[in-house]
Amino acid sequence: MSGPDRSGPATGDGAATGDGAVGAFGPLREQLAQAAREFGGDAVSAVLTGMVDDVDRALREELEIFPVCHHSPASALAMVRRLRDKQPKVIYLELCEDLQPLLTELRNCRLPVAVQAFATHLDGFPKEWAPLSVVAPITEASAEYQAIAYALETPGVELVLVDRSTDHVFQWAEKEDTPEGEHARPQGEEAGLHGDALGVEIGDLRPRFAELEEHLLHHGKVRHWSEWWDQYVEQPLSGADHDTYRQVMTLIGSLFRRLSRDPARLAADEDRERYMWTRMREHLAATGADPADCLYVCGAFHAASDVEQFGVRSTAPFAISPRTGTTWLYGLIPSSHSAIEAQFGLASGSVSIAAATWAKAVKRDRLTPYRLAGQKSTGKAAARKPAPAPATGDPAPAADRLSGFLSRPPTLDALDEAELLGWCVDIVRLARRNGYLASTADAIAVFETSILLAGMRGRARPTPYDFQDAAVTCIEKDVVPGRRDVARLCEILLGSDRVGVVGYDALPPLARNVLDRLAPLGLDLEKRTIQRALLDLHADPELRPCSDLLWMLRYLLPPEAVRPIMGERRLGERSIQESWDLALGKHQRSLIELGYDGVTVEQVLEQRLRRRVWAPEATAAVALAAVEDAVLYLGSRRFADELGARAVELLSAERSADDAPEVLRRIRRLLAYYRANEPELPAWCEEFATAGYAHYCTLLPTAFVDDDTGVRQVGAMLGFLFSMESLALALGCDRAQLELAVRQSHPEAPAKVALLWAARTQLGLLSVAELRERCEELLGNPLVVPSFPQYIMGFVQAMEPVPALSGFVVEVISKAFGRLPDSVLLPWLPKLITTLRNEAAELMPALVREAGRTFPGSLAEVDSWTPPWSPRPAPAAVAASRPAVAPAGPAAELLSAHRTTCDAVAVLLGCEPTWHVADASPASPAALLLTAHPEPAQALAALLT
Repeated sequence: MSGPDRSGPATGDGAATGDGAVGAFGPLREQLAQAAREFGGDAVSAVLTGMVDDVDRALREELEIFPVCHHSPASALAMVRRLRDKQPKVIYLELCEDLQPLLTELRNCRLPVAVQAFATHLDGFPKEWAPLSVVAPITEASAEYQAIAYALETPGVELVLVDRSTDHVFQWAEKEDTPEGEHARPQGEEAGLHGDALGVEIGDLRPRFAELEEHLLHHGKVRHWSEWWDQYVEQPLSGADHDTYRQVMTLIGSLFRRLSRDPARLAADEDRERYMWTRMREHLAATGADPADCLYVCGAFHAASDVEQFGVRSTAPFAISPRTGTTWLYGLIPSSHSAIEAQFGLASGSVSIAAATWAKAVKRDRLTPYRLAGQKSTGKAAARKPAPAPATGDPAPAADRLSGFLSRPPTLDALDEAELLGWCVDIVRLARRNGYLASTADAIAVFETSILLAGMRGRARPTPYDFQDAAVTCIEKDVVPGRRDVARLCEILLGSDRVGVVGYDALPPLARNVLDRLAPLGLDLEKRTIQRALLDLHADPELRPCSDLLWMLRYLLPPEAVRPIMGERRLGERSIQESWDLALGKHQRSLIELGYDGVTVEQVLEQRLRRRVWAPEATAAVALAAVEDAVLYLGSRRFADELGARAVELLSAERSADDAPEVLRRIRRLLAYYRANEPELPAWCEEFATAGYAHYCTLLPTAFVDDDTGVRQVGAMLGFLFSMESLALALGCDRAQLELAVRQSHPEAPAKVALLWAARTQLGLLSVAELRERCEELLGNPLVVPSFPQYIMGFVQAMEPVPALSGFVVEVISKAFGRLPDSVLLPWLPKLITTLRNEAAELMPALVREAGRTFPGSLAEVDSWTPPWSPRPAPAAVAASRPAVAPAGPAAELLSAHRTTCDAVAVLLGCEPTWHVADASPASPAALLLTAHPEPAQALAALLT
């Protein structure tokens, strides 16, 4: 493999140059060059010798460079040792420079946590990028935390963050079209607590092309990169001296840097290095600090840099662009081992194993790590030992430690049987608790298999990864009985998924305000467990503010954070008792990010609603939903009126009826609420009724013929027009506009034709008898029968705008089931069922109520039941004695004097209301009807006499 040749002159004082370099690394350079010429050629020689030059250049720099790898126990151990030996007065740390004020708040947290920069209102970035979020996770087993704790707890020590600001991170990402460098976005939902934030870490030491990583994993006999790094870097360097650690880490960084195949990403990394060196030179010039008293903590990849700005004595200029107008908000959010693994593509459990390795090494080497005073911790802090006095005089030049490290075989740790036995016993105990049929024999099998796997992989001491593979092999059989597999149980055993907590004092004002207002519940809301809150609002009215706040949090936070078990909140309704499941501690990040939008929950909710309503994609339905939410949660009439006025504007600007069902449902609910709870309707409701009446009258003819507008939408438009008709006419609208719109509508789709017939019936332009005749003609036409179900679907949708037709719809559906052939009926049934199920709230009540009135109430009455729309045969006795003239008597005289009632009944039954005099012949249909059914007339006469 070949890489770019970077063996040119270095900018550090006394750096080795060319093949004739002399110094501590001269023999190693010549040895590698000779080997490369024999086996690999000039390209390999350039890479190997360049790596040695990079190490030599970094060590000769006047400002000491400390290379690290993020979340590396070896780096953290080396950092603790170096800080005690050197005691630097200034520490330059590779971290976004604008995050520095947050570091003091780490005292109020329990690690791991992440330092976050957040921006919702963008100025200078594409709007579609919003919101922007950058997180930098920090764990105790990391070199940067040890440096931060040392600097903040040691008097006279200054900590300076020198990496580009979060604003510059996205500025450079915009140039490259995607964030690159040592930043990564999470993959899928596994990002956990970090969400979709851009992750920032120090020292991303990983091969940047697949071939090298695959080669290392194959020859190292490991499964993934985290295991390779632990086996071949962490373990050998955990007890190494400072010089060996620096040289090896710089060499690894140089290797990955020179074999990088992404020029764009490498260019971005070099710009970051120029940025950091520029900031360090500016600080040295401003403070007059001695570089010998400073320490530069950066990723090993950057420690092997050879950019022209390298070194504190460099004079090469580098222009730093100004920040954009974006307002950044900063805070701390909880993090976890699994979130860090998902954010940066590490193997599952690797951060937990690193934490366990760190704890074991600290105990083994009897080190006292640095820790911020007052910080919450799961363990017991050891007593701080006084640091030794710093060495005086000029430091001796670094000797070549690479030759010995690269030439000697790796040290094989002796088998720690006690530790391995403890693991095996504990994993069997955990497995049994989680439903596995594990026994002592499985513990023995795991022990022997761990040793066997370690021996096959060239290790004398089984690593946690060997133990995990052995446990999966011996305990996990065919199925997983519970939620956790054996691999997950091993992670829990070795280090668990530790989750950090942001303390009360480090929370933003909004989060503290929420916890204070919920204090009457008597719960510890900072716990990560789910807690049940019971509110009896009738017996304890003081809890009503807590209930109001919980409903607002329910609206703003994820559903799992605040979940109502009993109780609901709807327009005009309030619960007497409520029960809640609260998990605010588990969703602390979401609560913290609310604090970036405002000081109180009410302010954030108002901003969210206003942002939704004034968004470019907002519709009238969205605005009405916002009005409803404002009434429910805020109770502000002024704000609701403001949102309602916006709803009127959006409705007038719409050019389609896609949201008509949602608009109709919400405006009906709001009108019912205001009529029941307010002395008069708000002005915006009246404007909405008049604007909607004119708007839908205008769109109605087009919607009937438009194929993109469904029957449901047209039915909702008619429902709005008919239900709002009385209010609109009272406010000055003209009914002729609606009649004209209906007369101008000429649909062709059968469902819309049926809907139009229903509308004409509602307006009095078509009688029910004529409508029944048209349906009979459709059923009698063989060419139309296959499409008759589509007419029925139109009539079903017509029940909402014309509820008086519900009886006719029941009649039509019954006739369809009785007369349609199976080839037409059976394919149509699923669609009918789906329609009724999706729109059950609007359609089913009226349909079921009318069917209950029409059909018999018991099974015994079905055989003798005759549908009311079927012709009734006249009784034989009545037919034989039927007079040729109109009957006489008190009832006939009464009905003749008041004919309106009989005329209406005759029209409903499909008869012509024709009256005949007593001596006329033949008898009128009304007379024949009364003769055949004398009971109603006799009952009416008895009532009147």
